Amino acid sequence: MPSEAEPPPYALGHSPRELDRLRVQARLVDPITRRFFAEAGIEPGMRVLDVGSGVGDVAFVLAGLVGPAGEVVGTDRSAAALAVARERVAELELENVLFREGDPAEMRFDEPFDAVAGRYVLQFQADPVEMLRNVAAHARAGGIVVFHEPYRGGVRSFPPVQSYDDAWELVSEAVHRLGGDPYFGLKLHSVFLRAGVPAPSMRLESVIAGGSTSADHVHFEMDLVPTLLPEMERLGIASADIDAETLASRVFAEVAATDSVVVGRTEVCAWSRVPAS
Repeated sequence: MPSEAEPPPYALGHSPRELDRLRVQARLVDPITRRFFAEAGIEPGMRVLDVGSGVGDVAFVLAGLVGPAGEVVGTDRSAAALAVARERVAELELENVLFREGDPAEMRFDEPFDAVAGRYVLQFQADPVEMLRNVAAHARAGGIVVFHEPYRGGVRSFPPVQSYDDAWELVSEAVHRLGGDPYFGLKLHSVFLRAGVPAPSMRLESVIAGGSTSADHVHFEMDLVPTLLPEMERLGIASADIDAETLASRVFAEVAATDSVVVGRTEVCAWSRVPAS
């Protein structure tokens, strides 16, 4: 059994299926993250720490914002995820991104960063306040601390598509049972304050589309089901007869036939600056 000080296992894992899902997520969410981080003040020439890089999507967003004169240092505990991230760096021929394996809350760096950033990281921490406090310490005085997290309370369809609504509710329950917080986005304000970071500015957006234009948006939610299905079965909240392999295509067909609008989870961002010493 892990000790209380250790974080829970990452609920979504890093399987090939999950990496495919992340590609759909990147198409829809990366533009939102880019707008959030730009408004937070990340700009060319900055040196930025990316907390919980996974396969690199957020690091690449940051690399575009800081430009060739800046630098992004990505961190993650998963060697498998970082192996994929490094392959992508080579394919993209990026010279301003590097990755380090380990827990960024415990790492040491030669110099502080102009900004510390992360997406979908704090929601999976056993103690998000302590995590934020520790990683914020890597920012220089006056540096930016910015995190983008989800709030799943707003996922819905209209006119209602029951298969879509049943599936996203199942995902939210699974995330909760696996140690994540599906409503974490709206807790960012209090977490910043409790971590000793000044009260943040906040923004939110949602992914939304209707009818035949919603294929990626349906996959955005429904592809979480096959990723999480083994754990759902173990927890007794779903069974293999859910036919997760065809779920997204079946839901999309129903959404297209009814011209329903599907709304994904709410994307919430909070940012602040470390007080000058």
